[in-house]
Amino acid sequence: MFWRTVGRLILIPIAFVLAACAAAAIVVSLGLEHFTQAMHSAQPGEETVIRTFYIFQQMTALTSGLSVIPALAVIIIGEVGRIRSWLFYMIGGGVSLACVPLLAQLGQSQAMTMPPATVWQVLATAGFAAGLVYWLIAGRTA
Repeated sequence: MFWRTVGRLILIPIAFVLAACAAAAIVVSLGLEHFTQAMHSAQPGEETVIRTFYIFQQMTALTSGLSVIPALAVIIIGEVGRIRSWLFYMIGGGVSLACVPLLAQLGQSQAMTMPPATVWQVLATAGFAAGLVYWLIAGRTA
């Protein structure tokens, strides 16, 4: 019993880091594609430098430390509840990553604005993949 607990304490952070790497890879690959499409669809009179800085500002807000909190909540609920369903981890990962844009705007004094639909799509896809990777490594044996 003791060694099983120690093994879980080692396995869970490793699975979380690998799931985060999978999510980051998907965000970078899909995000780069959508970034390229957004830059090429700009009107001729628009400043591409200003658009680029605006997009980088949004990316900085999305990669803040707040992005870890919802994912950790899903993992803690799954581990404490001994939930072994791949559907729980996949949907939980998608929802936890999709709510990051809303959490990133909590500390701002400006009115909350909804991000474009492509941001939701990219983050939800990355969250689905991260949840599935976590389930493959650690969630099956919760």
